[in-house]
Amino acid sequence: MSTIETDIPVLHDCRDAWVEALLELAETDDRIVAVVNDSVGSSKLGPFQKRFPDRLINVGIAEQNMVGVGAGLANGGKVPFVSAAACFLTARAMEQIKVDAAYSQHNIVLVGQSPGMAYGELGPTHHSIEDLGWLRTIPGLTVVVPSDPIETAQAVRWAAAHDGPVFIRVSRMGVPMVNHADYGFVPGKAVTLRDGNDVTLAAIGTVVSRALAAAESLAADGISARVLSVPTIKPLDEVAILAAARETRGIVTVEEALTTGLGGAVAELVVQHHPVAVRFVGVRDQFAPTGSVEWLLDHFGISEEGIVSAALDLLA
Repeated sequence: MSTIETDIPVLHDCRDAWVEALLELAETDDRIVAVVNDSVGSSKLGPFQKRFPDRLINVGIAEQNMVGVGAGLANGGKVPFVSAAACFLTARAMEQIKVDAAYSQHNIVLVGQSPGMAYGELGPTHHSIEDLGWLRTIPGLTVVVPSDPIETAQAVRWAAAHDGPVFIRVSRMGVPMVNHADYGFVPGKAVTLRDGNDVTLAAIGTVVSRALAAAESLAADGISARVLSVPTIKPLDEVAILAAARETRGIVTVEEALTTGLGGAVAELVVQHHPVAVRFVGVRDQFAPTGSVEWLLDHFGISEEGIVSAALDLLA
């Protein structure tokens, strides 16, 4: 019996990688603790709770208190991973993120689960599309948006050893692997997944694979697209972005968020140092409606076709 080969990629849940990395860290470092807002299940922290029941603190649905507890644990010498749905973590506890985590420069890792429009049918109250725009304005806070499980695990391990507050977006939407097995996460360092000299597609998180697909489609039309995966919005890889501004005819930013995140950061940089045409693929100044994740991404043009369209518009 013959097998049929397909080009359909295997999709992975980045939450599995985050929990596996956290368990590995906790096995060798008893300072590692987890703090949640009644979200053990959605954070996939069941295995951690079972292995380390005295190192998981569930504060209930009290996100402001959750971040404050995390900051207190950090002040006491622990390494807290504060995990909650990104929409509630960033919106409800913004003051605590600003003051208790960032202003106080505590070693605390804020883990925004199921960000972007991953909650789909639960609607605007559960979409977290503003988080990147908000968080990148906070001094001293590193903002990480991993693109696949490999990068997620690497970012978690790095954050545990980092001296200062970190926010990590952990996707629940299935994504293909885009990084090599030997990849090493470096904050402030973008990754060139595909070279090109006509246009640059700079993407983050769940939509990096869509930028790669768009680059393939553009290549079929004779257009050479560079694909930059940008795992940290803050610090931004200014060298890579400005090189793209100099070496290609413009930059298309792609994000599962309002375009004030990566798009805003890239635009602010290039307008000051090397003005170039920029197009934004993401949500533009509106609440995302209710619908499946796939429908929402297509609705806002955060798709292979939408990215191609933005690149052709720029080049025109």
